[in-house]
Amino acid sequence: MSHSPALTAERPAGPPLPKRPTSPAKRKQRRAAYLFLLPFFVVFLSMLVVPLVYAGYLSLFESKLIGGEVFAGLANYARALTDPAFLEGLGRVGLFFIIQVPIMLGLALFFALALDSARAHGSKGIRLLIYMPYAVPAVVATLMWGYLYGPDFGPIAQISRAVGLGTPDFLSPESILGSMMNIVTWEFVGYNMIIMYAALRSIPGELYEAAEIDGAGQFRLAWSVKIPAIRPALMLTLIFSVIGSFQLFAEPSLLNAIAPDAITNSFTPNYYAYNLAFINQELNFAAAIAFLLGIVIAIVSYFVQLGGERSERRERKLS
Repeated sequence: MSHSPALTAERPAGPPLPKRPTSPAKRKQRRAAYLFLLPFFVVFLSMLVVPLVYAGYLSLFESKLIGGEVFAGLANYARALTDPAFLEGLGRVGLFFIIQVPIMLGLALFFALALDSARAHGSKGIRLLIYMPYAVPAVVATLMWGYLYGPDFGPIAQISRAVGLGTPDFLSPESILGSMMNIVTWEFVGYNMIIMYAALRSIPGELYEAAEIDGAGQFRLAWSVKIPAIRPALMLTLIFSVIGSFQLFAEPSLLNAIAPDAITNSFTPNYYAYNLAFINQELNFAAAIAFLLGIVIAIVSYFVQLGGERSERRERKLS
């Protein structure tokens, strides 16, 4: 069916409608909102953006005895990429991430599912006990575990000797990384458990009812309903764990005092950058190390998130 030109012709556009003037009350509300946001932006710019820009500026220079600060371009970055100490520390935290993070997140997920199953009596008290280590500052936790690990005065070594098992050395160069994994796991299982538990509590009850009607047990319910439903929370905890693993600092810096043979000044990249800046006074090289570490964290986090998105799309296609 054809339309006549008179019906299909576009009507000429009329004059634009005049904008309504903003009322004084709305203008006051906007000013108040900007004033409330101003302290955050001031702190954000002064404590994060400005130091980052200044560190990036320092990384492009080199301090020499003759000539002072001279422009070096990317020389500090090239030096870092060929620095054995930096590369060994990077590999060490990579190993830490591969081993420690699955154990920590696996325990957190197990506790969250157990508490959500409504089978654990006194779940509030249990939840508080699991979360409590996260409330302990990392410095205090490391010093406490350093005392427990002590081969001479530590209670673990004393009990082991009393039962005739010898004296285990948890602070030796071969064992120190595993001991550090235990400290971090003890600290952050509760934190990750709370994130997962909160996500589990937000799952609609209709999903549980449908699964129970189909005859799903607790294991099948957890595997097919709960874990897929909290995938965003799991991804969040994984990315947080990537950042935390590659920024490991408090534990090696404190254990260095009681295990100097096991903890070197370049044990982790973050600790290495600190020693370069404040001990060796190589601020420019330390800034380049810090920026490279940030780039590595961003790349690993991106690939972790990309892998999670691909896995989710694959499951959607199969379903």
